[in-house]
Amino acid sequence: MIGLLCFVLAVLASPFRSKLRLEAENAVLRHQLNVVRRRLHGRVRLTNHDRWFFIQLYRWFPSILKVLTIIRPETLVRWHRAGFRCYWRWKSRPHGGRPQIDTELRVLIQRMSMENPLWGAPRIHGELLKLGFEVAQSSVAKYMVKRRGPPCQGWRTFLHNHAPDIAAMDLFVVPTIGFDLLYAFIIVRLDRRELAWINVTTNPTAEWVARQLTEAFPWDEAPGYMIRDRDRIYGTVVTRRLRAMGIRDKPIAPASPWQNGVAERLIGSIRRECLDHIIVLGEANLRRILKSYARYYNEKRTHLALEKDAPLSRTVKRAGRILCRPVIGGLHHEYVRI
Repeated sequence: MIGLLCFVLAVLASPFRSKLRLEAENAVLRHQLNVVRRRLHGRVRLTNHDRWFFIQLYRWFPSILKVLTIIRPETLVRWHRAGFRCYWRWKSRPHGGRPQIDTELRVLIQRMSMENPLWGAPRIHGELLKLGFEVAQSSVAKYMVKRRGPPCQGWRTFLHNHAPDIAAMDLFVVPTIGFDLLYAFIIVRLDRRELAWINVTTNPTAEWVARQLTEAFPWDEAPGYMIRDRDRIYGTVVTRRLRAMGIRDKPIAPASPWQNGVAERLIGSIRRECLDHIIVLGEANLRRILKSYARYYNEKRTHLALEKDAPLSRTVKRAGRILCRPVIGGLHHEYVRI
């Protein structure tokens, strides 16, 4: 009864359909009959021609989905999308022209542009030519990292360029076995974390600090800037001596020891690695210990900030017998090849 009702409704609606639409639906029905008749046993087998026929009619008349019975509408839509992808993949195939650039070269161009913000495409192109890469300058400009603002150096580059001209100084207190207080004075260069000067006194004065500065930087070895805290010991005599040596005085802000972080870190290393493990007998004893630690610190001790190298760079030795030598009475050891 329901099938008869559907047939009657289809007959009544047929005058309102276009002739081409009816012919398309009839063609789909006839082709489905041919496919079913072609079946020998088991499920219906569709060839690529059958799929192409259904897809083309679906492109022109989407209403044929209503009369498909041997396949699901979702299957036909999936075929159509797969054909669409294959078509545009074929349309997008390379037709010769400029050769493609390798991924490794593109990564190298981006790396150069990020590491050298002041370089443009001509400069990077020249470096690539010297490295043996045959590439056009326009291709280099295409794969460079795009920047919104003008090129500028980062803080790391800025500090790296200025560190050789900056030094820092500070004083710290060391108790002795007799509960007396000794004062150790240090000067450290910021570029290689080199401990440039260390000395000990029982009565630090401005004149004594000024004399240490003169002995630490003879001739033309003085840095351009000196970072210090606002201790009252750095009086007029010290500032006048710095000015005479061509050093610009840079005191830190009040109660801001982090602004002199390199010197504070060095003092912490001296305490943790040396003074916290010994008992100081007197001024001469402390001076000898600190001088020994300074040689070990500058020549042998590796630093994270220097990529595991010493302030006075150590050469890598791969051959020879390893020899262990005690430093600071056996508190540390140095290892060398002979």
